[in-house]
Amino acid sequence: MKRYIYFSGLLLSLIVYSCDLFDLSEAPKGFITPDRYFNTPAQIETILTSCMYRTFHSWSGYAYNPALHKHSDQDEGGDLIIGLNHGSDIYEIHFENIKDINFALKSIIDKGLEGTSQEETDQLIGQLKFLRAWNYFQLVRMWGGMQILTEDNTEEYFIQLPKRSSIQETYSFIIQDFEEAINKLPEDWGTFGRPNKWVAKSLLAKTYLTMATAPLNDASYYPKAASLAKEVINSQKYKLVEDIRDVFSKSTEEGPEMMWSFVANDECPSTDPHIWSTIYGWGDYSADQVWADSTYNEQPRKHIYLETHDKNGIPANELGRNPGIQKYLYDTQENFDRGFTTINIPIIRYADVLLIFAEADNMSNGGPTQAAVDAINSVINRANDYQPNPNYPLLTTDITQEAFDKAVIHERNLELCFEYDRWHDIVRKRILYEVTREEYKQNFSESDYLFPIPESEIRLNPNIEQNPGYGK
Repeated sequence: MKRYIYFSGLLLSLIVYSCDLFDLSEAPKGFITPDRYFNTPAQIETILTSCMYRTFHSWSGYAYNPALHKHSDQDEGGDLIIGLNHGSDIYEIHFENIKDINFALKSIIDKGLEGTSQEETDQLIGQLKFLRAWNYFQLVRMWGGMQILTEDNTEEYFIQLPKRSSIQETYSFIIQDFEEAINKLPEDWGTFGRPNKWVAKSLLAKTYLTMATAPLNDASYYPKAASLAKEVINSQKYKLVEDIRDVFSKSTEEGPEMMWSFVANDECPSTDPHIWSTIYGWGDYSADQVWADSTYNEQPRKHIYLETHDKNGIPANELGRNPGIQKYLYDTQENFDRGFTTINIPIIRYADVLLIFAEADNMSNGGPTQAAVDAINSVINRANDYQPNPNYPLLTTDITQEAFDKAVIHERNLELCFEYDRWHDIVRKRILYEVTREEYKQNFSESDYLFPIPESEIRLNPNIEQNPGYGK
């Protein structure tokens, strides 16, 4: 089966009005409604493709959104002054995806698909449920409890104007969708791009870990997160890239560590690579200098993931620049010079799964087990290029549960930097004030842990309540 390949031409297949509609002298012809359009697997594929294209394509979505998580400690430019429409484009993207997914699901469930086996139908439903769960997982972590749109109520959305569900109710819905996806998705598609059963288990483990921390703080989810992450580890389906220099490279962007990502290709490239470089590019994304100097431990990984020096070894700060993001500059020099790249941005990597397990296992057992230590050390050891490093030594079981937990969060900060992950860790561990630069702490408020519901959504639906701290 085809991977998710994103190109703008596919969006044309989703246009629902025929040109004949503009001829008002006769009855409309060719009007395609969701119940008439989704009749074949190929038509469902357009939804899967267009949702990912909407979420990640050049100069849009997660391919270009330097402001989304800029208030984390690792991103340059965050000052904890969060505007009323902060992240509104991402919010709208996720809800557009959810609506399209629901129309496709309703069509399959109500009338089936022509000439399709039950196995193929289940796999399509599994992919749709997986994508819906992931979209809601993104939303709930940034905006809190969401209005739950399903295949049964989306058509009546503008009539019913549903209220927001609680955070717990939103997570319950996410769990339900991920669990169904796990039951319906194959273990391997035979090609990279589509989420499989193990990807679904990994993201459900991450969901459980998030529920175990703030704002729900339900510790009963730690064992569930650890168990699922361990299943993925034991499957041996994925493994760490051995050499830290190759984690982000053309040879590894489709595995063995990359599990699921925003995929670019020649037809739909990612955003111009100059955005990631501060020394040779524009630096739309750059690392906070204080974070890079005082938080990122000195080790080989630092100078591979971050653009800390120019080609002559001159530090970025001596050139008057912040560190760039080296991990997304692995394409050829020729492509960089022409402003073209097909780099992939991770959504879930195997290193993340190891750290999910380490954190959850430690919190489940009252302290670090050897298994938890081994999981995090495999990531740290690679970061140190397998050499003893007094600046960042390996961990042992001879530390407290609290110290180990902080070490895992710190390692996540370094290993997963600039993968749209740090902000979520800051939120669920409630450490925003702690990690914010001193000059910006005066702007801190507890309301900063949620972004404001976009003004357009508030105007559209008067039943939607704004998050605390952002007015009515």
